[in-house]
Amino acid sequence: MEGKENQGQGLPPMVVIGGPTGVGKTKLSIGLAKAIGGEIISADSMQVYEYMDVGSAKIRPDEMQGVPHHLINVLKPWEEFNVVTFQKLCKEALKGIYERGKIPVVVGGTGFYVQALLRDVNFTENDDAPDYRKMLEEKAEKEGPEVLHEMLLAVDPASAEAIHANNVKRTIRALEFYHLTGTPISAHNEEERERERAYNCCYFVLNDLRERLYANIELRVDQMIADGLVDEVKRLKDMGCKRGMTAMQGLGYKEILDYLDDLCTLDEAIAKIKLETRHFAKRQLTWFRREPDVIWLNKNEFEYNETDILTCMLEKLHQQSII
Repeated sequence: MEGKENQGQGLPPMVVIGGPTGVGKTKLSIGLAKAIGGEIISADSMQVYEYMDVGSAKIRPDEMQGVPHHLINVLKPWEEFNVVTFQKLCKEALKGIYERGKIPVVVGGTGFYVQALLRDVNFTENDDAPDYRKMLEEKAEKEGPEVLHEMLLAVDPASAEAIHANNVKRTIRALEFYHLTGTPISAHNEEERERERAYNCCYFVLNDLRERLYANIELRVDQMIADGLVDEVKRLKDMGCKRGMTAMQGLGYKEILDYLDDLCTLDEAIAKIKLETRHFAKRQLTWFRREPDVIWLNKNEFEYNETDILTCMLEKLHQQSII
């Protein structure tokens, strides 16, 4: 264990707080950042977008308690956001954080993005097969996303399991990678997972009992509806945001869009958001369980005492010479 704790010394310090949606990462991250002189980087694929506040459960300025936040409201909803953009924006933010003598606290449930940052994974954007990509996009438009998902299942079952059938962009990316290289992108990602970390990092994963997590998700979705999610999606639609855009693939947005387009009732849309969010939380936990050297913080084991959780985190950071 001693060897592992000393592995990252000499590398830039970093703290990661991962975990499933609705588990309470935001509140914990504020407390930790204040305790260690940290600045927060959001590792969330939706909070980067302006005008998408309710559905992304975006932290409000008055909730930040003076802690600087990065990668929030930095893109318009019609702009593309992917792991390559995330890495670029992160590195820009990290430069300033380290120059100020602060510690970055990376917070979010998008484990793929966190892994890419921690290991400085080199992604090559697949710009060499535009005709193949266009063919896949047209196929999805005409025959539905399930057809592409079945194609992916045939050549890369691991990716098909990890990628939701409705996530057309990620499905296309995986198919395109296989088309260009003859190698499943899941195998490529597994190789990248073995890369050494580029930071002296404590990687915490906040978790809770499944029944409590699912109950929180139900309450959270109800609160989003009460806070005006339908009006938010209406405004985005009026601004020209369409179904195929990356931003509009987010949980809550595509379902409410279906309601606004008379494809389902509001009750059906809400029920689907809750179901899909539960499935998403399950996939997030599956990802985090595969990550090596993470420190699990099971809230029930701390009897839901935030102070005790924070004390445990600070002890781990001391042990690893991050603070």
